[in-house]
Amino acid sequence: MIVKRMRKKRVLNYKKELEAAAKSMILIHEPQILIKMIVRMIVQKVGVRHAGILLHNRDKDNYVLTVSRGEKGLKLPAGFLRMDADNPLIRFFRESYDKKLFGGPEALEFLKLKGWLKDKKPGKETARLIEKVLYQMEIFEAEVCVPAFWRDDLLGILLLGAKQNNGRFRQDELDFFGALASDVAMALRNAQLFRDLEDELQKRRNLFIHTTIALAAAVDAKDHYTHGHISRVTNYSLAIGEKLKAGRDIDDNFMENLHIASLLHDIGKIGTPEKLLNKTSELTIGERKIIQRHVADGVTILQSIRELDGALAGVKYHHERYNGKGYPEGLKGKQIPLLASIIAVADTFDAMTTDRPYRKAKTKEEARLELKRYSGSQFNPEVIKAALEVL
Repeated sequence: MIVKRMRKKRVLNYKKELEAAAKSMILIHEPQILIKMIVRMIVQKVGVRHAGILLHNRDKDNYVLTVSRGEKGLKLPAGFLRMDADNPLIRFFRESYDKKLFGGPEALEFLKLKGWLKDKKPGKETARLIEKVLYQMEIFEAEVCVPAFWRDDLLGILLLGAKQNNGRFRQDELDFFGALASDVAMALRNAQLFRDLEDELQKRRNLFIHTTIALAAAVDAKDHYTHGHISRVTNYSLAIGEKLKAGRDIDDNFMENLHIASLLHDIGKIGTPEKLLNKTSELTIGERKIIQRHVADGVTILQSIRELDGALAGVKYHHERYNGKGYPEGLKGKQIPLLASIIAVADTFDAMTTDRPYRKAKTKEEARLELKRYSGSQFNPEVIKAALEVL
């Protein structure tokens, strides 16, 4: 009696552990680790000779052994076993679910299925399929197969070998494995939806970036003497941003805004007369004021696009100076957003190292000396320190 109570307590304990693991899976986006833990726990706590999980590969519509575990921790490599959609075991679960042959998706026990085939004497087609299923189970030494369904979709199959003591699986164990498989299916479905959402967001992000690059290229094409300027400024800005990351609270969102702002920092020049952009002599004061309007024009063009809110500061303030003598607002020191301070340095460095009709380009070493010289007056010293290490 005492031994029975102890055994029952152990069963309840492992069930609670497995249930907790399954519930945890539903809340996370990468359930693979917990699936491994569940398989390991089934082998250890239930005492089966081996266990494995086949998961559905949507792209190829096949089922791949993703996790397995045998006695003494032995396991097959992921992907070692694959079942196509026409495999009898896969067909059986898909068709038995549709036709409700066995009251819906439930844990399928080898001996029980064999007995059902003998007693019920189904039609030839069904009998032939079940014989093939039994053969598949024999090949994989699977005493029990448990389908993991999400609505009509078979997302996976749990394969369980015989018990180490050669005993039969109790009905409450089979029912429990069925419930466990439902939780696994829900976790897999959640992970699938999350990946689909991530893919969709990435597609939109790529479209957004490519559209931004196209806009930047349109501006670049207007100024024949600074062709390639925007891509170079973007590369310089991102290099400086990465260098600053170590000592500052700079996250991926900041870097994405820096990327977009760098690409679009001169977007306002799309409304600047080409004759001024391509003028071969120095600009007059009046002409310079017309060109300076490009920052305000850039903000006007972009401010209606909500997704660009984080990048606007870089477009608007990249001509501000650390000493307050820049434009458009004469911001000073830390008033200037870091985004704009980085682009200002990258923009100036590229301007100095590019040939203009009225002067030859400086060497990179000469340009670095100029940046250092104006650190603390024209430029943010922290940004200059980072720039000198990467430019």
